[in-house]
Amino acid sequence: MGSEQDFDNSAALLEHVNQALEDATPLRIQGSNSKAFLGRSVAGEVLDTRAHRGVVSYDPTELVITARCGMPLAELSEILDASHQMLPCEPPAFGDSATVGGMIGCGLSGPRRPWSGSVRDFILGTRVITGQGKHLRFGGEVMKNVAGYDLSRLMAGSYGSLGVVTEVSLKVLPKPQQTLSISLEMDAARALSRLAEWGQQPLPISAACHDGQRLHLRLEGGEGSVAAARDRLGGELLNASYWQDLNEHRLHFFEEERPLWRLALPPATPRLPLPGVQLIDWGGAQRWLKSGAEATFIRSLVEQVGGHAICYTPGQTDSPFQPLAGALMRYHRNLKRQLDPRGIFNPGRLYAEL
Repeated sequence: MGSEQDFDNSAALLEHVNQALEDATPLRIQGSNSKAFLGRSVAGEVLDTRAHRGVVSYDPTELVITARCGMPLAELSEILDASHQMLPCEPPAFGDSATVGGMIGCGLSGPRRPWSGSVRDFILGTRVITGQGKHLRFGGEVMKNVAGYDLSRLMAGSYGSLGVVTEVSLKVLPKPQQTLSISLEMDAARALSRLAEWGQQPLPISAACHDGQRLHLRLEGGEGSVAAARDRLGGELLNASYWQDLNEHRLHFFEEERPLWRLALPPATPRLPLPGVQLIDWGGAQRWLKSGAEATFIRSLVEQVGGHAICYTPGQTDSPFQPLAGALMRYHRNLKRQLDPRGIFNPGRLYAEL
């Protein structure tokens, strides 16, 4: 499964980290930098992971692939596609050169997330360079091996603040036999109501987005179940490329000039009275908001319904990620001190206090 581009550069990465520890030099961990717009800016010496790449092991019959962090996400997808398999969480790339390490560090998932799970849910094990200058393995390559499993999962969405993930073992799944996308004309309130109703029924929905006028659905599964769902729901056929355009923020909605916010909400939450335009994703659990409103106003309204908000546009707020309550921040700081006691890994990327 190897290629001419496969290369184990872990020794150089480890040497770089140990030198940084010795010199007390902060490191800015990055692959292709395709998601540099997320979070706070980091001042530090660049630790580029892209030379550390390739597949370590892959047995399609076991539904597990182990890859190095610098491997382009597109290459990983091609390899899986050749065996008619996929990463079910549909991680967005936001660029042609996005890496596996960036996928783990940001922990972002695509339209299938509510029905299949997140990036974190498919991590079986990792190899990580720690803040003690050691290269350690956590977890394994099978679900039964749970030693260190939770620590591996902590790396998802940590934005490089806990260590340098050099390798990850991921659970993969077969691609669905049949995929069909449809579009139904209805307002947002009716769409949210219908989605709540359909969520209690055995419908093969794997993506649901409302754009303000229409509800778009993706149906996936066996040919019979998809055909039956189409007959029941009706609607017009929708080009399958819609979901990738949504995932990669290529829809016209994302071209709007106002700052972009991601709102995570209880799925049945009514459309929030916020200035700007909204796109309802994940069957209601994720809302994209284009608004010039103040961060404190947006977050206050979102918190009232039990949600949180992240700003995707740099420079709008000093805390792009939802500010943490005191007790939760103390937990994060303790975790950071245990895994990165010298504080050299992406300092301040998540929060100024980290």
